Amino acid sequence: MRSTVVLAYSGGLDTSVCIKWLQEKYSANVVTVTLDLGQQDELKAIEERAHLLGVKNHYTLDVQDEFVSDYVFPAVKANAMYQGKYPLSTALGRPLIAKKLVEIASREDADAVAHGCTGKGNDQVRMEVTVKSLDPNLKVIAPVREWNMSRDEEIKYALAHRIPIKPSRSIYSVDQNLWGRSIESGPLEKPDQEPAADVYEWTRLPEEAPDTPGYLELEFAEGLPTAVNGSVMRGRELIGFVNKFAGSHGVGAIDHVEDRLVGIKSREIYECPAAVAIIEAHRDLEKLVLTRNELSFKSRVEGEWSWLVYSGLWLDPLRADLDRFIDSTQDRVTGTVRMKLYKGGIRVVGRSSPFSIYNIDLSTYNKGSTFDQRGAAGFIELWGLQSRIAASIKEKGREIGYQRKTAKAAE
Repeated sequence: MRSTVVLAYSGGLDTSVCIKWLQEKYSANVVTVTLDLGQQDELKAIEERAHLLGVKNHYTLDVQDEFVSDYVFPAVKANAMYQGKYPLSTALGRPLIAKKLVEIASREDADAVAHGCTGKGNDQVRMEVTVKSLDPNLKVIAPVREWNMSRDEEIKYALAHRIPIKPSRSIYSVDQNLWGRSIESGPLEKPDQEPAADVYEWTRLPEEAPDTPGYLELEFAEGLPTAVNGSVMRGRELIGFVNKFAGSHGVGAIDHVEDRLVGIKSREIYECPAAVAIIEAHRDLEKLVLTRNELSFKSRVEGEWSWLVYSGLWLDPLRADLDRFIDSTQDRVTGTVRMKLYKGGIRVVGRSSPFSIYNIDLSTYNKGSTFDQRGAAGFIELWGLQSRIAASIKEKGREIGYQRKTAKAAE
């Protein structure tokens, strides 16, 4: 009886070659799965290509709503930015792909799942750790890692096996979903050179952005965006709107040298207009409603949360533990944030919330302030007490040291 392998299938060269390679090397029935994460692919054409290559079955799954609610929105609450720059767009999609592979494998009574990730990147880790966490009995096959073919060798293999090669319009390696677009390889491998204009599809170059500023007003309820510019929208629609609006003003282009899990530094270009704008607004609203201690501790939690997701540990218990803390901070993160977008720049110009800790009666310098400035003197006296004592002891130590040096020199 032939084994069955469920393959995450994008329709590109790598995964198309994977189908034939799995059929040839493992004598396997191949079932392909393509997820619609908002990447704007021609899904019908991908399904037809899979059947043309002789797959046993093919699944096309629209998971955009699940992606937003279970992966993207937790990232918004966590202000998730790996190394302070990358909004984890690709990283967030991988555990969902792995989850669906496991579900289809169960439905198809498959022995293994497979992916088209390389041995140099992070995605192999994200996929395989998630699969094994969900079903330790499933075998995971990584054809690209196993065959170790160059791109030219892949093309020769494809031609020899009559695999229809999807024409590539780009010299870059591109991955995208509704939360962002990542671009690498080709000329981008030279980090000292400015990316060519053809890298960008979602964001205008600043010099080509409108000469008139655009305003984006986001409404949040308990940490989640619910409306934009006065219109209530579902998650995927809101993200799509902000992607187009912010991208049209040049916002969301990221040029980043990042540290991959395998130890390689890579130069990445990301286009994440919605992620950049929404997280900027969310972070600003938190500053209005959370205390200084909450903000300080949450910033440390955010860094750990982002690292876990980036490094493929979506199902690690710590990530769920951190989610519980993060969720507990979001009860008061309700309000409106207004941002001004101009030629690639974005800045918050207004914010309001029914839970605002900002109190104008305390903050104002005008007549009528309720803050009694006389209390500041006692506060300063106590606040700096240990610092003053430590400074005096340090000075005394210097004097003793000077005396010892002088005595020693006199001997």
